[in-house]
This record gives sequence, structure tokens and C-alpha cells, in this order.
Amino acid sequence: MGIAQPNALQDLYSQMAVRMAAEPPMDLPGLRDMLEGLQVLAAEPTDVNYADVDAGGVHAILVTPADARTDRVIVYAHGGGGVTGSSASHRKLAGHLAKAAGTQALVPDYRLAPENPFPAAIQDLVAVHRWLRSEGYAPEATAVAGDSAGGNLSISTVLKLRELGEPLPAAIIGFSPWLDMEVAGETMTSNADSDAIISPEVSGMMAAMYLGETAPVEALCNPLYADLTGMSPLFASAGDAETLLDNAQRIVERARAAGVDATLEVQPGQQHVYLFMAGRSKEADETIANAAAWLKERLGR
Repeated sequence: MGIAQPNALQDLYSQMAVRMAAEPPMDLPGLRDMLEGLQVLAAEPTDVNYADVDAGGVHAILVTPADARTDRVIVYAHGGGGVTGSSASHRKLAGHLAKAAGTQALVPDYRLAPENPFPAAIQDLVAVHRWLRSEGYAPEATAVAGDSAGGNLSISTVLKLRELGEPLPAAIIGFSPWLDMEVAGETMTSNADSDAIISPEVSGMMAAMYLGETAPVEALCNPLYADLTGMSPLFASAGDAETLLDNAQRIVERARAAGVDATLEVQPGQQHVYLFMAGRSKEADETIANAAAWLKERLGR
């Protein structure tokens, strides 16, 4: 599948940052169209089938690698600040993870803010889990995963399922999870010069659209404030060049303090959601392989 130019993601992020900082400000359709283009970076995973499904009233793409176990599924929540992104933009990333784990993946098109602010996306993802139960997928054979805002939503959905007294999935994976709605993390400042896309201004803009009238300390939108006791095992990864690095570090630290099985992987020199380079970058492929191996153990493989 070939290795792309090492700086391809950073270069594309830099171009995007210039466009977002331009005057007049970029409109929402322009922002969505631009971020949808990140999908071009990942290689197309081979021997993977994609099908549109209605998952409890939520459109989703069902990802089925050849020889995958069809009684195992990863619910993959796409990133994009809760404002952008789609099942189409993240199907390849989900495909690489599903293929490595030997499972299916389901990538829902949850409702986006600002038209549908918090907690609309979580409500949709809960509906997806209920649909999976109705389709015969056992909770212990189900995992959740996501990148950036999708990493947040994966954790928050499990928190909501716990609140509702419903069975929890077997594992959570968060790639470069965006959790800090207060934009107050230490690495937001210390990594400001190395992160090519996420600045305090960008993070604050996205948070405002996603939250609507909700306070940024609400645990279901900011899991850094959640009681993580009894949560599913957690795998989090981040690049050490990104401003959201400490989001992954802090959630793993809090999970361990609550007695949760939690693993952290930090890739040197990598940008936000470096997994967009899946199939073309050794760092992206290494994290996918490690996350998949970790997941197999939690799914009883």
C-alpha cells in the first residue's frame, strides 16, 4: 500500500489552518467540505466490503472485512468536532481498524451541531447500540472507537449507557480524543507551535458549536469531569506534537485512578489523528495494529 510523504498530513493541516484563519471567516459548508477531504490520505483497505444500513433510524456504513467475525462489531464514531465529518469520510480508517481486529465496524452518521447540538449525537449513538442489541450483537462482542470528537463520543456514549442502566460494550478506543471543552489543557499551550491544525481558537469555535447552551464542564460532553468507575477498558492514543495530547493522557490517568483497565500510546512527532494516514504511514499502522491486538483480548478473541 505504499508509504506516503511523511509530512502529508501536516502539510494538509497547514493549508487548512490558513483557510480557517482567513478573512472573511470560512462558512460552515466550506468547513465541512474542507475537512471531508482528509479521507484522501488513507489508503483503501483491501478485501473490505461496505454497505449502507439503517441502524435504528441512524444511517450508517457497515464495514465487513473478508474473513471477519460477523458476531463482533466496532461502533466507530467519526471525528470532526461534532460539527463535520461523516461515515464516508471515515470509512477507510474504520476499515483498517476492523480488518486488523478481524471484526466488522459500523460507522454511524450521527446528527451534527450546530443544527443539532449536544446531546443529539450521543442520543443517536445510544440508538445504534440498542439496534445492535436487537440484531443479536452481544454487549461483550461490541466495542466503541472514534477519533477526535468521535473519541469523546465513544466515551460519552458508554457513560450514557451506564446512566441508563444498559449493558456496556467490551472496550473503548479513542484516537486523539478531544475531551477538554474548556480549552484549558497544558499541551494546548506547550504544543501550540508543533500542532498544525488545532489551536485554542479552533478548539473553542468547535466547542461552542457542539455545546450550544451546555456548560463545558458537563460530564457527558467533557468526560474529564466524569466518574469513570465501572467503565469499559480504554485504549487511547495521541501524537506528541498535538495540542490535545494531554486529553488522552488525562483520561487514561483518571480511568486508572478509578480502577479501569486503561492503556495509553503516544507516537513521537505525530499530528492530531495521525491515523488519517492509515495504510500509508508506519506510525498510523503501528497504532492500528496495537489497538486491534488490545481489542482482540477484550473481545475474547
